[in-house]
Amino acid sequence: MAKEALDDDRYRAPALDKGLDILELLAGVDGGLTQAEIAKRMGRNANEHYRMLDRLVKRGYVTRIDGDRYALSLKLFGLAHMHAPVRRLVSYATPLMRELAEKSRQANHLVVFDRGAAVVIAQQEAPGYWGLSLRLGAHIDMIDTGSGHILLAFRSPEERAVMLREYADNGGRADTTPEFDAKLESVRARGYEIMPSLQTASVTNLSVPVLGVDGRAIAALTTPYVPIKNAEAPEMEATIALLLETSQEISKAAGLEIG
Repeated sequence: MAKEALDDDRYRAPALDKGLDILELLAGVDGGLTQAEIAKRMGRNANEHYRMLDRLVKRGYVTRIDGDRYALSLKLFGLAHMHAPVRRLVSYATPLMRELAEKSRQANHLVVFDRGAAVVIAQQEAPGYWGLSLRLGAHIDMIDTGSGHILLAFRSPEERAVMLREYADNGGRADTTPEFDAKLESVRARGYEIMPSLQTASVTNLSVPVLGVDGRAIAALTTPYVPIKNAEAPEMEATIALLLETSQEISKAAGLEIG
């Protein structure tokens, strides 16, 4: 009976579908879209979307930028952030990440894989003048970042395949090679990733896993390492050691540690 109801779509809610279509469209666009551009991409008349856009703006899910452009706000991320497991992980990780930032003199952030995307769920800025930090809710590349490598490396080959398929369905590039698979195995064997940032010059991504009881990566803890001329700033190897120590403390504090 339930399957038949789904098949003939007898419980359609056109207004809800229209709102969700707009949110999903804006989620995949940088810089926002005008009302006309939204209508064109959705194959509909611009006037059909005016009332829905107005409601989404008033409810805080969409914001207006540059006068006539509409962009997704962070409200949806905030709702997801209220989800108990993520909220619990962030609450335990935050003070430890703050301590890590103080000791390393570098920024750091925590990334999880969620429904086809690698998402920044917590971040700490560097305590000094210099540092590179990512905004909360940012979606980052799975293939070309240290965090993505960690999330994939500390999963089984079958789980990796599912994650990459979801990532590709979400608009990501998931055309991996045997060399990439071998790289992930080397990351797992080493216990961390160290790689030049492919997004920012002079930055080295240092990433370690936050492991669950089954040895799978629940999250990736990453420092975008920036060379600092400061006697108090640890060298790269010492920063990796601090990251590994912090990730283990997060696992322990959140009740994720093995054994």
